[in-house]
This record gives sequence, C-alpha cells and structure tokens, in this order.
Amino acid sequence: MASMLEYIKIILQKVSFDRRLFEKELRKAIRMLMPAEVKRLRQWCYDHYATVHLPVLNTCFARLSSLG
Repeated sequence: MASMLEYIKIILQKVSFDRRLFEKELRKAIRMLMPAEVKRLRQWCYDHYATVHLPVLNTCFARLSSLG
C-alpha cells in the first residue's frame, strides 16, 4: 500500500494543469502530512513544479516556514 505522501504526489500530478486546483490540493496536503513528510513533499514539488507553479509553491511553503 502506498504511503499518504505517495498518494498526494499522484494527486498533485493529476491536477498540475490547473493552478487553483494544484494550490488547493497542496494546501490540503501540507495540513495532512507530518512535518518530515512535508519537507520531502516540499523538495519534490520544487524539483517537479518550480518552472510551472513557483509562485504557488513559494506562497504555500513560505507560510509553513513562518509557522515554525
């Protein structure tokens, strides 16, 4: 069985064509995952989607950084 992180990656891949859907699912994922998983997700997102969704990534993960 795939981990929640792997499942979230699949979801993000499927909605990556739409900025709003991608942001919505990314925010939901950040709330659901454990801090260590969020770090891994952050790296994966920047590796795969920085060229397409950089503003979304910066916004979602900046808020996370400011929290702790």
